[in-house]
Order: sequence, then structure tokens, then C-alpha cells
Amino acid sequence: MTSPLSHLDEKGAAHMVDVSDKATTARTAIAAGKVVMKAETLALIIDGRVPKGDVIATARLAGIMAAKKTSDLIPLCHPLPISKAAIDISPDPTLPGLEITAIVRCTGNTGVEMEALTAVSVACLTVYDMVKAAEKDVRIEAIRLLEKDGGKSGRWLADK
Repeated sequence: MTSPLSHLDEKGAAHMVDVSDKATTARTAIAAGKVVMKAETLALIIDGRVPKGDVIATARLAGIMAAKKTSDLIPLCHPLPISKAAIDISPDPTLPGLEITAIVRCTGNTGVEMEALTAVSVACLTVYDMVKAAEKDVRIEAIRLLEKDGGKSGRWLADK
């Protein structure tokens, strides 16, 4: 049985991909997501009036920590020597809510897409956790990979 999915072996069982023969190159991934909420909840965040503390700073740190722990959370991910994990969190009154972007870099023999996606996901979840007392109907939306670069396949950009 052959599969286009690299995490399946010839019998269809899940396994960790052997990346030992892949070239060590600079790898970058950018992911994004949105946390949609009421305008009043966004105002609490912007004004620093959330009882649990600084939502944006806490979510940023949570995202960075998550990027570094991705292989502990996703069973078939390789532990990677991350050289950069940065989280940008921007209020967007038109949502209303927060737009969250993660950029992750390393020099290694496999990509950092999962690290960027995990960073965004955990940053979004942290925002939810910090504001859930003010609003239960907060929505996490549109988490996706925007860009990756490095390795044999080179650069990839998501459709707009």
C-alpha cells in the first residue's frame, strides 16, 4: 500500500517520518488565526481591564512556549531547535477581536509549520481563557498556515 501521506507506513500504520537524510536548511513558517468577540470584550483587553491580567502579553508568551513544546503535544512531530518564535497580536475593531500571527524559524531537516500553527492555536486559546468570565461566546476562527519556506519544496504561500 502506498500513500501520499508521509506519516503512514506501507501497511497504513502511523509512524514518525525519518528525516535523517533530508538537508539541513533554514526553515520558516507563518500561521495566523482570529479570536472574535464582542466590542465590549475587546475594549476590556485594549484598556487593560481584564481581571486575569494583560491578555495580549500572556497570549504572546503562551504562543511562544507552545511553539517550543509542539513535539510534546503532536504525537508524530520531531523536536526542533527553534531559533525564533514570535507572536504578533493586533486588535481589530472590525471583527471585533484579535488577529494573531506566529512566525517560527529554525535550521533543521524538517519544517516548522506545526510549531507555527500550535503557537497560534495556544495563543488563541489563552485569549479565550482570559476573557471567558466576561464573554462565553468568544470564537476562535481561521487558524491556518500562511507561508512556509525552506527544505526541498522551497517557498509556499497560501491563497488569499
